[in-house]
Amino acid sequence: MAEKITTSFKPKEITKRLLSSLNKRGQDVLTSRYGLGSKSEKLTLDAIGKKYNITRERVRQIENHSLLTIRKSKNYKDAEPIFTELKEIILSLGGIVAEKDLLGHFSKDINTQNHFHFLLTIGEAFEREKEDEEFKHHWHVDPQLATKIKGTLRKLYSKLSDDELVFESDIIASFLDEVKDLNEKYKNEEVIKRWLSISQKIGKNPLGEWGKSSSPNVNAKGMRDYAFLVIRKHGSPIHFKEVAKAINTYFNKKAHVATTHNELIKDPRFVLVGRGLYALAEWGYMSGVVKDVIKKILEKEGPLSKEKIISKVLKERYVKENTILVNLQNSKYFRKDRENRYHNA
Repeated sequence: MAEKITTSFKPKEITKRLLSSLNKRGQDVLTSRYGLGSKSEKLTLDAIGKKYNITRERVRQIENHSLLTIRKSKNYKDAEPIFTELKEIILSLGGIVAEKDLLGHFSKDINTQNHFHFLLTIGEAFEREKEDEEFKHHWHVDPQLATKIKGTLRKLYSKLSDDELVFESDIIASFLDEVKDLNEKYKNEEVIKRWLSISQKIGKNPLGEWGKSSSPNVNAKGMRDYAFLVIRKHGSPIHFKEVAKAINTYFNKKAHVATTHNELIKDPRFVLVGRGLYALAEWGYMSGVVKDVIKKILEKEGPLSKEKIISKVLKERYVKENTILVNLQNSKYFRKDRENRYHNA
């Protein structure tokens, strides 16, 4: 949640004063386009054109002419301290800020946000960049800084592998490494997190880890993705009942125990390593039941004594030694040589 910023002025009063520089149609077009009336809805060029029985292009001309008229007016010149204050606010937030983030700092109320948005549009110090594949809608007051920050975001993205997750402290450190010559006033966590949030391609999951927005580890969509993040956060094998409980806690999603278990069984990202205990395959645990684990160990290591097999299996599975011994007695899969070493049958 963006921390609210209090301004020395009331935005609705300033926009009303600026709009008074226009004729009635000019006022109405801007009010409709920017949602400055009693309703917060912003009308399209087509909708306003139908109202006046004129083309959308004519509406655009009126809008542009009206903005220009305001910028040339005495009211605009009188509002100079307001624009200076807005510029200082943007600089304090990092000089380049995602539009949603910036407006959220001003107010939770959509109508009030519309008035701030209008003031930013009118103010000649403010540059708005439209949303594209790489970045969200954002505002800046320093083109050089904006270019540098967006270049850094591209570099960070290029260094991430597809499903990699990075702790917030690490991605902030990586960002700082790329912008060592930057003004010290910008080198704080809140500003850098604000810059990171401009990117469409880098995102943060509900557990505070960063990665590519396209990854299910960041943009978790189903029970299996939630389970993966929960087990990864836990850092060691965890019972499926605890996984279900944690999904509810971290993601506010109702996870039924039986459903969670079924989803874990189906997904190769998870390995059953004990009674109801699941680990991540990426941690290096072998897949399969105890018998399969023994077979894979013998394939890799060659003939081994009973003691060595038990030791190696216990690194892969949370089971009793007796369970391993029972499996070794199965002559269909294993045989013992004269030196009491076991082989695959």
